[in-house]
Amino acid sequence: MAVKPARKGPRADLTTLIGVPLAVGLVVVGQALEGGSLGSVLQLTAALIVFGGTAGAVLVSFPQEQIMRACGALRGVVTEQAPSADQAINEIVRLATQARRQGIMSLEQVIADADPFLRKFVAHAVDGAKPQVLRDMMELEIVHQEEHDEAPAKVYEAAGGYLPTLGILGAVLGLIQTMQHLDQPEHIGGGIAVAFVATVYGVGAANLLCLPIATKLKAKARRTALHRELMMEGVLAIQEGLNPKLIDEKLRAFVVRQDVPARPGPRRGAA
Repeated sequence: MAVKPARKGPRADLTTLIGVPLAVGLVVVGQALEGGSLGSVLQLTAALIVFGGTAGAVLVSFPQEQIMRACGALRGVVTEQAPSADQAINEIVRLATQARRQGIMSLEQVIADADPFLRKFVAHAVDGAKPQVLRDMMELEIVHQEEHDEAPAKVYEAAGGYLPTLGILGAVLGLIQTMQHLDQPEHIGGGIAVAFVATVYGVGAANLLCLPIATKLKAKARRTALHRELMMEGVLAIQEGLNPKLIDEKLRAFVVRQDVPARPGPRRGAA
């Protein structure tokens, strides 16, 4: 009888929940230490130009489905539900033990509650797929799924590129309006200050929000891909008929290697 693995619900991602308020808060504190006030950087016109213009540019750049996925991905930025390597290894070792005792065909009855990726390719192994064909299928799915998981990050990367440019545009428009009132010197200084608020909005939102969100989403997508690579090695080891103890040692060594930063190289699956 299959043993259903315990599934932990998502928990708060403290790095995001601490990092965003810390970054924004310290910028505001720095502004206050220099004698500025929060009201001096709250300008509705600048916000409309920068954030409205960026939103429009992003909508033009991506299809509706990807925009919706990017909005939904924000939940994954503030919550953490990392795949458990220990749980996956224990499940693979359990399957390997049964395969050694009762034959690989017996696994078909006990994989119903396994991870979908593991379940799918154990079923292919049971059906007699050749090892190289099975490896190629798993590698292809890992690459495609990682690209799918990284797609929301591209939306925020694009927004991070548009925001500073729209900030400069807002500043230029503000300066144009200021130059039209040179006959009123008492208003020039304030007008210039308002114009550069748009630059603050663009640069700040890009570097404190959009680009960090994109980086976090890409990191989580890569971590999930590494988890699938671990399961791929486990499936191939089961198909090969390795001793469960050897499989356990191999996969735990694989987890250790995941913690070492990879050297830059061509992306797997690239032509």
